[in-house]
Amino acid sequence: MTAPLKSVEIKAFVPARDFELSKRFYKDLGFTMASDGGGIAYFHHGDHCAFLLQDFYVQELAQNLQMHLLVQDVQAWWQRIHDSGLATRYGVRLTEPVEQPWAMIDFNLVDPCGVCWRIAQNIDRKEPRA
Repeated sequence: MTAPLKSVEIKAFVPARDFELSKRFYKDLGFTMASDGGGIAYFHHGDHCAFLLQDFYVQELAQNLQMHLLVQDVQAWWQRIHDSGLATRYGVRLTEPVEQPWAMIDFNLVDPCGVCWRIAQNIDRKEPRA
């Protein structure tokens, strides 16, 4: 019998129109840049959230890519981003948290090249009224 295959991690390649600006943006957002070389910067937040920022840009890709970051306290994340002035400093869009019908509260943060990050928290599913 063969051993089951085990995965270690999955990461998306996130495009950057201005690689240096995007690296600063993600560091200011609270991600740690663990490595940088060959046009790829490895970012992580904690032990389970990571992505690869690439020095590559295609407008159609960037403006249609969405990343989903699931957090424990979405309001704390939103407040920190809002209070830091990140959206103003980088000229990006930050929306208010919204309760979604799929049992999450989330808000959008669009990065400097147009990638939409949906930062979300699970909430209890509301039972339909009888």
